[in-house]
Amino acid sequence: MLSDAARILLGYLLGSISGSLLLGRLRGVDIRRQGSGNAGGTNALRTQGVRFALGVIVIDLGKAALAAWAGGCGIADERHALIMALLAGAAAAAGHVWPIYFGFRGGKGVAAVLGLLLVLWPMGALIMVVTALGVIGITGYVGLGSILAGVGLVPAAALIAPEPHRWVWTAAAAAIAAFILYTHRANVQRLRAGTENRFERARVLARLVRWRT
Repeated sequence: MLSDAARILLGYLLGSISGSLLLGRLRGVDIRRQGSGNAGGTNALRTQGVRFALGVIVIDLGKAALAAWAGGCGIADERHALIMALLAGAAAAAGHVWPIYFGFRGGKGVAAVLGLLLVLWPMGALIMVVTALGVIGITGYVGLGSILAGVGLVPAAALIAPEPHRWVWTAAAAAIAAFILYTHRANVQRLRAGTENRFERARVLARLVRWRT
């Protein structure tokens, strides 16, 4: 059986497999040199199109989901299994942001967080996705949507996360919110300065409200 440290290390190594950079190499591009310079799904969509971005999302979700599953696999104690799954998934998110295979320059970790939630708490992933889409649909700011999705996970975990380990989930949600806020700190600075890029095509809800009025 793998040791706890090995499970976390495996999670990091899996997380370092960056979907956008891997697919970009196959296409002969480095999206860190295009658009916003971020190796995440949003920049992949803006610079390479829908099909490329979907491939990126599948890889980035899948690697964290696999890391979380492997982190808890084979551990009999339920609480220990959950904690190790969360730590391995967190390591995958860290690998996504600081990938060892790509010079420690990756994405912002949101897709990896969603991947671990899909395996361990699907309702949490749904809450994050709905929150993010709602904010993006109104404001067009992807970074703001990601930040508020992370923040919104904290009260959700405190209220409806699975028992008997709700406190574990609440602590994990707080760590996720802090992690997302940290990786989006440049977005926060641009929002405060009024220079953040707005994804106008995503403002579906805002256009719907204007149309109805």
